[in-house]
Amino acid sequence: MRNILITCLFFISAFIVPIRAQQVVILGSGPSGLTAAIYASRAGLTTLVLEGNEPGGQIALSYMVENFPGFPQGISGFELVNNMREQALRFGTEIHTAHVVSVDLSKRPFILMLEDGNSIFADTLIIASGASAKWLGLETEQALIGKGVGSCAVCDGILFKGKEVYVVGGGDTALEDALFLAKYASRVHVVHRRDALKASKYLQERAFTHPKIHFVWNSVVVDIADPVQGKVTGVTLQNVVTGESEFRSCQGVFIAIGFKPNTDIFAGQLELTDEGLLLTQGHTTQTSVPGVFAAGDVADPHYRQAITAAGTGCMAGIDAYHFIQEFD
Repeated sequence: MRNILITCLFFISAFIVPIRAQQVVILGSGPSGLTAAIYASRAGLTTLVLEGNEPGGQIALSYMVENFPGFPQGISGFELVNNMREQALRFGTEIHTAHVVSVDLSKRPFILMLEDGNSIFADTLIIASGASAKWLGLETEQALIGKGVGSCAVCDGILFKGKEVYVVGGGDTALEDALFLAKYASRVHVVHRRDALKASKYLQERAFTHPKIHFVWNSVVVDIADPVQGKVTGVTLQNVVTGESEFRSCQGVFIAIGFKPNTDIFAGQLELTDEGLLLTQGHTTQTSVPGVFAAGDVADPHYRQAITAAGTGCMAGIDAYHFIQEFD
């Protein structure tokens, strides 16, 4: 009988979902998430960072970051976030690779359900899951991200000084990118699938009159060369009206068809904008649920820079600390 009981307990324990309790759980390991971790763990809070599908965030894909203070010679995006990661670990932060599939924010501690079936309990939650760039979906595009293909002209534009680049898109982001790139590039081509832009009239007027900016109408990018060489050497364009294709040489391609905040799992539990961004209260990172904070691109409709993300990560770490001090 005793052996049967032990055997039963063994099998039951094998299916028990482990529960972890943390004072601060941070979703995302980009500049906002890691800065929040540095502040929270340095303040003595048990802090867990959960990396999702994009460890390090979008900045990790940048070949060179030259606008982050403290690095006069520039630094690669990967090295920048790796330094932040090491600093967070130094203060006791735990960092695990896990994908959160659902959350329960109805009461504290909050419950985070992971893809592997495990659950995590959190006294406070900092959402720093960022916003993912919308890509064209080409295999060659994905192979050349960070090697001439990018989604942040402000981050990487200076690397294309004197070079010819293409910008894909027809909204404000595309024209803002084109105008910024025109400061450095020898020539900027804007590729749009229609014969009219969605961008604001002011941006259109500036772009249409800029001597370096040219438009390719009714066209889409169907291929980017050359993954074999490990750099962009050109694009293949297809006219959506005639079906004709042509190859054009260039050294850079920027995809500017929008960003999607990584907030789907919070729909119905947190207040979101029409674009899916998390709403925060006043000059804080507090969301509509007490104890849940938002930092970085997941709540930023304007800047989307590593330094601004890090700044709101700092705020979220401090906000979480004061929340725990007040309510626990």
